[in-house]
Amino acid sequence: MVQIANPIYDVVFKYLMNDEKVARLLLSAIIGKEVVSLEFRPTEHHFPVGELLAVLRMDFSARITDENGKQELVIIELQKAKIASDIMRFRRYLGEQYSNKENLVREPAPEYPYRKALPILSIYFLGHTLEYARAPVLRVNRFYIDAATGEQILQKEPFIESLTHDSVIIQIPYLKGHRRNELEQLLALFDQSGATDDPHFLTINELDLPERYRPLLRRLQTATADPIVRQNMDAEDDLIEEIKDYQRLITEKEYLLSEKDTLLSEKDTLLSEKDTLLSEKDKAIMDSRQTIFEQKKQIEAAIKGMFEAGIDIKRLADMFGMSESAIAAMVYPK
Repeated sequence: MVQIANPIYDVVFKYLMNDEKVARLLLSAIIGKEVVSLEFRPTEHHFPVGELLAVLRMDFSARITDENGKQELVIIELQKAKIASDIMRFRRYLGEQYSNKENLVREPAPEYPYRKALPILSIYFLGHTLEYARAPVLRVNRFYIDAATGEQILQKEPFIESLTHDSVIIQIPYLKGHRRNELEQLLALFDQSGATDDPHFLTINELDLPERYRPLLRRLQTATADPIVRQNMDAEDDLIEEIKDYQRLITEKEYLLSEKDTLLSEKDTLLSEKDTLLSEKDKAIMDSRQTIFEQKKQIEAAIKGMFEAGIDIKRLADMFGMSESAIAAMVYPK
């Protein structure tokens, strides 16, 4: 058993890929064809950590040439933790590569050479799993299909190759226990089940790794002794924890805002119900007043009728419990 630096750290991955032989070995295994040359182009994003300006986020790309002379742009992304902003970062970086004028190649032509956009292949190392697919390595390949016949068209079109791309997705949590082919055996170098008490380092059984991939193992062993690599791994951990804390804070604030919105909505509902009750109360009062008015008119009509029938004012006052003056005001017209 040997100890290696954990390659899911950006700084370690950069250290690994800075060796061209090692980088060609890894990329050849992942994309499934021999890479004979490459131009590795990591884009570093620096963050101050104490007095150190640390490399804590890198976007990796490599311009490769295969054994058939075909050139291609390979984008490599590492995502240790599931962070909400990473999808948009991936999309933004992918868009930058599509629009980058350096990602062109001059092609010979009968009359004059022309520039052609490099095909793009994206490789994602995920420290978390996707929702449904459980395979350690997923290949997302495009096919040209005749929509009418369903027939596959084998000849590649520059127009299509320049505007769409294939992908390889490596789900690191599913690497555990999977050594079914050479690629999975190589990717054991990324298997986090071998993590020591210090997550910066992994323990690997050298005999499980095919002989021709041992240079990657040696390179990662060397990284364990590099003090700058160690320092940047610590800084990367700190940054990721800060991002997670920030996300937790945002989630808590969103929850509180949601609760506040719910309370305001309930308050609005109560106010609306109160307005409805007040409106109903006002209507009931109006109805009651109308009823009283109508009853008063009916009593007045009855008293007038009884007076005209010969019942005197004094007796009417006794019958209705009213004063004689009130009865008189009803029966004598003004």
